[in-house]
Amino acid sequence: MPIFGGKENSVFDAINRHMEVVGATLEKFREMMAAYLDEDLEKARELEAQVGRLESEADSLRREIETMLYEGAFLPASRGDYVRLSEEIDQVADAAESAAHTLILAKPKVPLEIKDEIIALVDAALETYETLMAGVKNLNVDVNKALEYAKKTEDAEERADELEYDAKRKAFESETISTYAKLIWNQILTKIGDIADRAEDASDQVMLMAIKRRG
Repeated sequence: MPIFGGKENSVFDAINRHMEVVGATLEKFREMMAAYLDEDLEKARELEAQVGRLESEADSLRREIETMLYEGAFLPASRGDYVRLSEEIDQVADAAESAAHTLILAKPKVPLEIKDEIIALVDAALETYETLMAGVKNLNVDVNKALEYAKKTEDAEERADELEYDAKRKAFESETISTYAKLIWNQILTKIGDIADRAEDASDQVMLMAIKRRG
């Protein structure tokens, strides 16, 4: 059963829409990565543009949430928490867009020996975000579950970190990947890892808000 009502529920509806668009950004980013690793550069470029459009839509929704908050939803002491949460969620989409731009601009050669590791890292980053979404949705329903999912988000981010390190290690140990490609893929892998990192940052905010509400 929802804890709040009225304007507050409208904010939660907007936050849910925002999260869905950020999630769509990440899904499109995964499609782009898969296309690039299959050496379909034209398709990857088209998907990069779609990632950018979705990230812009997420930005617009973030601003809408902030406007709703400053127009009177929630008590003044709580508004900053929701502004911060929407900003943290938005940075997840920013991280995906940054990774997409770096890949398409630099166009490194596809490292065949770590293709599976790259996709596994992308999937782990998306899983981290999906876990975060569950935590945010429970803020208006069950703060104990919100806390539980915040912790699960941290655990998922740790798994993504491990995959990121493993992919980088294999890349730098490779004798067939050029030095240029190693440096570029190192940047891209870091940026993919940033998706999970930003999701974890948002989960820290979920945890703080849930603890405040639980008292």
